[in-house]
Amino acid sequence: MAEIICRRIDEQTPGEVGELVLVDRVWPEGIRRQGAPLDVWLREVAPSVELQHWYDHNPQQFGEFRRRYLTELGDQQHRYASARLRDLAEHRSLTLLTATQDMDHSHTAVLAEWLTEPGSHDERPVDAASPEPGRTAPGSRPPGHREAVSAAVANLNAGTLAFVMGTGIVSTALYVNGAGTASAVLLWVALAGFAILVPAYGWRLLRRRERFVADLLGPRAFAFLTLAISSNVLAARLVPDGHTAVAGAFLAFGTLAWVVLDYGIPLALITTLKRGPSLDQVNGTWFLWAVGSESVAVAAASLARVTPGHALAVLAVVCWAVGLMQYLLTAALVLARPVRPEGLMTSVWIFMGAAAIGTLAGVRLIELPAGNTMLPRPLVIGSSVVLWAFSSWLIPLLLALGVWRHALRRIPLRYELGWWNLVFPVGMYAVTTHELGRSTATSWMTSVGRWEVWVAAVFWAVVFAAMVAAKFRARPTTAHGSAGAGQTDRPQSTASTSPGALP
Repeated sequence: MAEIICRRIDEQTPGEVGELVLVDRVWPEGIRRQGAPLDVWLREVAPSVELQHWYDHNPQQFGEFRRRYLTELGDQQHRYASARLRDLAEHRSLTLLTATQDMDHSHTAVLAEWLTEPGSHDERPVDAASPEPGRTAPGSRPPGHREAVSAAVANLNAGTLAFVMGTGIVSTALYVNGAGTASAVLLWVALAGFAILVPAYGWRLLRRRERFVADLLGPRAFAFLTLAISSNVLAARLVPDGHTAVAGAFLAFGTLAWVVLDYGIPLALITTLKRGPSLDQVNGTWFLWAVGSESVAVAAASLARVTPGHALAVLAVVCWAVGLMQYLLTAALVLARPVRPEGLMTSVWIFMGAAAIGTLAGVRLIELPAGNTMLPRPLVIGSSVVLWAFSSWLIPLLLALGVWRHALRRIPLRYELGWWNLVFPVGMYAVTTHELGRSTATSWMTSVGRWEVWVAAVFWAVVFAAMVAAKFRARPTTAHGSAGAGQTDRPQSTASTSPGALP
């Protein structure tokens, strides 16, 4: 291992060691970009915006910050930048540069420890840190398919099943719109994704337990609820095809996962003694708490219409009511947190999607036989209309926030895993509009819903194509915005970076 040292970027030190690498996420104030004293800017290796806001350079929290940051270095958002930094450290000496005042309690000190600690290179995030194509490092062999798959599973994002959620709900939207063939194709795509990703989650839990548990204790732990939501979305979609037994199995799995995670994640967040309470931990993925409850309500109510007994109807009503309370509680927490463009992710659209799925759950309750809902029908209809109206009102606001983030603050618009968190609300809103119009005999709403279904289908196709293109991109480019899961970013020297690309 080559020598690793850390220093402030504004310090004038003769005889620099090796490659000069800036590891801050934001360009240091007072440092001119042209002729800056560094060779490479690796901004995406820095701690996430959420983690930096939580830490706030408090030395008393450095131990917990170090643990969380080491976990982040192995996740999807940091994987390519951390692989690049490892590659640099393996072939030459490094000077890690930062603008942080307290060097001993900075992320730079954690990076230096991570690079020099024995065994820290055993779990390489990706094979992007390997030598140039067609060449191998001395004494090494090129990674095989098994190693590549193992690395991908080890770094599996907690919210990867958002792909199944988005695909499943768009399949449902196409079904209610009469596009049976296209709906069936997307259903099979969603089922294939579920069959691949769920065992991958299990493998990661068994083989990378410490990293898995660290994710469960992190601020994005609610992303694990995509496991329950995706299963319930598939259950609700399978019911109209007559596959009640399979739908029941998906509902059982989704309900079990919902019970474990719906209680387990809040308990973990509350009882982790090392964690200091902070609103900076709250983010858009927390709305999945409510979406999980509403997904059980939708699937249970759908299945209750075609099976005897009252148990599923009761489960649907209870989960619908619980989901509404969770939505209000989460909204209060999220809205109390300052919004910053760097941290404004596509997961904020789940704010709208949570209201939309609450509406759909109410519609499914309306369709149950009289006496099975435990609630007056006018109350359910009224609540559903209010939720649909609110989700409709949110759409222009969220679009305006997107313009602010990408057009005004110049954060690049490109594919990341979080885009599937946007596909799901768009598809859910389309289904909700159509089904609410049908159940209330509101013809104009049904007509609007039909158009929205095709918008959702086109959006799914665009995001899917972007995902495939990102996977097969030959030469990744530098990221100047918040990196999302699944991106391939390769840092460059600041000499070729445009100031206008900075947030």
